[in-house]
Amino acid sequence: MTGPAQRLADCMAACPLVAILRGIAPDEAQAVGEALLAAGFTILEVPLNSPEAVESISRLSKSLGSRALIGAGTVLTIDQVDAVANAGGQLIVSPDCRPEVIKATVSADVVSVPGYFTVTEAFAAIDAGAHALKLFPADSAGPAMLKAQRAVLPTIPVLPVGGITPDTMAGWVEAGANGFGIGSNLYRAGKPIADIVRDATLFIDTWRGGS
Repeated sequence: MTGPAQRLADCMAACPLVAILRGIAPDEAQAVGEALLAAGFTILEVPLNSPEAVESISRLSKSLGSRALIGAGTVLTIDQVDAVANAGGQLIVSPDCRPEVIKATVSADVVSVPGYFTVTEAFAAIDAGAHALKLFPADSAGPAMLKAQRAVLPTIPVLPVGGITPDTMAGWVEAGANGFGIGSNLYRAGKPIADIVRDATLFIDTWRGGS
């Protein structure tokens, strides 16, 4: 089995867009996951403040884990890292930078994508072993901030998250974004699968057309 850095690199090479499935329930997880993979997504995140999130991650990992990077978002503690890893999750995403959570993730041989907003937080995350960085909330930052940060940050994937739409992606890419986390503009609880696929296809086509 390849290491977490290579697993992330492989999935991002295929499609560097993370589907954030906040609010998804276990009974719909597999159907939504299959639809997103068919559309071209290869990274799926279930935030832990979703109902029975660990169960959804377990089901997705069993059914799709050989074809996609499956994991959790809104991870705040080491215990949560352990729970996700034990459920088969291979990705830990956080809204903030907690070095102890990052180190626990790396020790579990799982991909670590912590959140950051300032350069100080970014370097703390990198020093702790993060494999990529989540710029959050992106809609409060803007591409100009990322462009300035890129002047000092080492080569590490940065994924803006928060308010990303197909129309805003190009500006972020020009500023140095390597991909995106996409939440409510892609998935909301109760959204018909046909609509999810429509929006997923639009995001992917926009990325491929502009990258």
